[in-house]
Amino acid sequence: MEKTIHPNLIVLNDVQKEKIHTDSLQVLATVGVRVDSATARQLFTDAIGTEATREDRVYIPAELVEYALKLAPSSVDIYNRRGDLAFRLPGQTRFGIGVTALYYQNPETDRIEPFTRQHMETTVRLGDILPNFDTISTIGIIQDVSPEQSDLYATLEMMANTVKPLVILVSDERVFPAVLDLLAHLHGDLALKSFIIPYFNPISPLVINEGTADKMFAAIERGLTFIYSNYGMAGATTPITPAGSLILLNAELLAGLTLIQLIKEGAPAIFGSLPASFNMKGKGSFYDPRGYLLNLVCAEMMDYYHLPHCGTSGSGMGWGADLISAGHQWTNHVTSCIGRVGLAPFVGNILDSITFSPAVITYANEIIEQARLFTGGFDMDDTSTILNEIAQAGPGGNFLTSDLTFKQFRQAQYHSDIFPRLTPEEWQTEGFPRPDNYLRQYTNELMSSLDPPGDHEDLMAKGEAFICKLVAR
Repeated sequence: MEKTIHPNLIVLNDVQKEKIHTDSLQVLATVGVRVDSATARQLFTDAIGTEATREDRVYIPAELVEYALKLAPSSVDIYNRRGDLAFRLPGQTRFGIGVTALYYQNPETDRIEPFTRQHMETTVRLGDILPNFDTISTIGIIQDVSPEQSDLYATLEMMANTVKPLVILVSDERVFPAVLDLLAHLHGDLALKSFIIPYFNPISPLVINEGTADKMFAAIERGLTFIYSNYGMAGATTPITPAGSLILLNAELLAGLTLIQLIKEGAPAIFGSLPASFNMKGKGSFYDPRGYLLNLVCAEMMDYYHLPHCGTSGSGMGWGADLISAGHQWTNHVTSCIGRVGLAPFVGNILDSITFSPAVITYANEIIEQARLFTGGFDMDDTSTILNEIAQAGPGGNFLTSDLTFKQFRQAQYHSDIFPRLTPEEWQTEGFPRPDNYLRQYTNELMSSLDPPGDHEDLMAKGEAFICKLVAR
């Protein structure tokens, strides 16, 4: 008998997986992909001939996709900045904070402020001390430096304020090589026990834009594992039906996979989708239950292909650490942990993903912990011990003084660091406190006691000098 009971969520059967794969191959072969990079187009031409390329469109045959799938690594190891193995994908679902917000929600007042270097420093340190986050993504776009230097200073602040793996998003594609130069200047060989994971997006529907292709070339040349993830808005950039969105997004990932393997056979990458919906009235994007279901389907397809996966993070929704945000955080994190989701790197954004909330990631840290406890299941203990306990208590007895209760009561139950377990009488005596007040207080206490890594000052000095010298050229 299996000694551990685990919850498990499976969405697709084998026939459905094969159908999704076949339909995706048909899209690539008959509709094709627009490839804006001349260098990338030439790689396709060399592989499949001029008859399969027309101007900027490439028609990718099924045989080439299948060949690329055989070449792609089925797992990746991610390290922290000290060179210790942080995690492996596939494996337990991993979470990160971010990403690329324009604004910062002050946890004391809930007011919205433009995102600054100071915000980057404190939020990276907050993510560093919250134990259930495994990566730090580029949290915001720094607005108190020039746009040309924003990506460089954002990367420097991330590097100097955490030792966790970094998911790097560079808003100005022209600066991407300089960002890698900065990281190499501070750390040395980036490919050796890499803790840097660049994040790239194609453009839906069916476009591998030149900037994304250029960054892929640069990352592969440096020996980096990177994320290749598309973002779909149902009814706008993908078909409005879930099935239509799924086929299109999956086809785009297979096109990206094929290009990666044409650039360098065996190059590692992590693949996934962010399947959102389009708000026809407000002209923004949002997540809903179907999007979270598609996230699980995408994860199962990457598992079917034996590819590492990256998915949604339950973010962008809500006006703060509120009921709206909490519902999406719970839905995403629990389903991710009991499904096949690999990495969910973008927790913490609200208000249509343009604002980062420290209170949201503080709360999400507890959600992730509980989701992992749920996913971990429980062991079937020695039944003789259990039966003896039941026999000793007998009908109408209790287990308050049993040996197992004395031994396990401290670790057997979940205890929140944020919210006390108040009785109705205690709640009334304390003046009917609201849970968000406890969350705000706890978040502020954490942020008032944040310390940088020991090499912070050295990294900042070297990084500042490098950026100043770069700008002076």
